[in-house]
Amino acid sequence: MKERVVLDSSAFFAMEDMSGDWDAYTSPGVLRELQRYNDGRAAYLEHKVRVSDPTTSSLEKVARAAKETGDAARLSSVDQEVLALAIDLEAVLLTDDYSMQNLAKHIGLPYRAVGLKPIQKKVVWSYRCTGCGKVIKEQQPDCPVCGSALRTTRKK
Repeated sequence: MKERVVLDSSAFFAMEDMSGDWDAYTSPGVLRELQRYNDGRAAYLEHKVRVSDPTTSSLEKVARAAKETGDAARLSSVDQEVLALAIDLEAVLLTDDYSMQNLAKHIGLPYRAVGLKPIQKKVVWSYRCTGCGKVIKEQQPDCPVCGSALRTTRKK
């Protein structure tokens, strides 16, 4: 039986070919990204990769988990779409995106890096004010205490 995998854009960019013995899937957003970068693989891949939309319930699960880890601001809508599709299909996520790997680890979704080393441990992010030093759990445009910029930091 072929391994079921879901590929994100970074996986397509990192791979030279699609010769793996996979039952491969991706989301419509990934194909749009490939087309936006004029990547010729988009047309070629139509015959090798199934394109599918994730369910609303899986998108909501990803959004909740991203809030828990602090990755919400680090993940694009396409990243969230790909993660949700991997949940729906109970598939292995192929990605070099560390925020996607972090969230996959958090929710127990199997993942593999394609061109880079995978993350070693899960990270939970918080936001520290560059002015007053206040630590804030969720990303905001600026510090609610003093108005200074916020910097992403690992939660301790």
